Amino acid sequence: MPHVLGRLACAAGELGVRGAAAAAAACSAGNELAMARILPGIFKHNRCRNGVYPQSDVRRYPVPDESVFWSQTYSDYQPPVHESPILHGKPWADLSADDPAFKPKWNELDGKVNRVSFIGGKYEIRDDCPVNPFGRTGIRGRGILGRWGPNHAADPVVTRWKRDESGEMILHPDSGKRILQMCAIERQDCGEWAIPGGMVDPGEKVSATLRREFLEETMDNDAGDEAGAVEQFFAEGTEIYKGYVDDPRNTDCAWMETVAVNFHDESGAVVGRFPLHAGDDAAKVRWMDVGEEVKLYASHSNIVKRVVDMLEAHW
Repeated sequence: MPHVLGRLACAAGELGVRGAAAAAAACSAGNELAMARILPGIFKHNRCRNGVYPQSDVRRYPVPDESVFWSQTYSDYQPPVHESPILHGKPWADLSADDPAFKPKWNELDGKVNRVSFIGGKYEIRDDCPVNPFGRTGIRGRGILGRWGPNHAADPVVTRWKRDESGEMILHPDSGKRILQMCAIERQDCGEWAIPGGMVDPGEKVSATLRREFLEETMDNDAGDEAGAVEQFFAEGTEIYKGYVDDPRNTDCAWMETVAVNFHDESGAVVGRFPLHAGDDAAKVRWMDVGEEVKLYASHSNIVKRVVDMLEAHW
């Protein structure tokens, strides 16, 4: 591990992101594409820079705005290496990069593990390690992420309209628009409110992950008499985002990506019957009014904003 990641650090100052010029050209072609995707070489992650790495006392090496991208010279860049002990021996985690038994197939389906990025295009491999296509994070290794390179998640954004006791939709007094509510969980690891999502298991379809994670996080895996209604509700949804997540767990060598799908109950008659109670990694679960003032975990606010725009709700 040390010598592999050490070589990676030596090359970091000169590393350029392939496709940055193409990404810039795509962005200049129209704002619509820029809104649809977060692009390497343009978007600067923020939540995975500076400060202390989650669930540790390891402080990230400072990365100023002008030194985020690998194409920008940062000759003094010497980030620490961190791999959480919780990864050791776990079936959901890769082996150490220096383990001779670890022979991954980068940028392709590696057995049941999907190492293809949701971002589009191939990520770089330098000195046998994947390189975060969005730039420096101030830390090397995997941190608490199980996979080298992309770690895939799925986020079900379950929404309904806020209604009064008579069942009428409530309009916001300032915007005059309908108020959207989302099913949110309070994460046990950091106490922040979030979309009730989770990791895609090896060989699992994203559609199955979306349903499974919602059941685990908001119903403690027990839908009771509403099991059939839950199954039907999650049969159809609208994909609103697929790509990189500005997640505090990201490192130079491992990062989060997600597929976010909106499941909207226009009448509120279906989700209102769901027996919500926190389970798995959630401390609490509740219906939350969506608005600009709401602060959510990682990039979840940006994801929810896309749903708001799509449904023309108050923000």
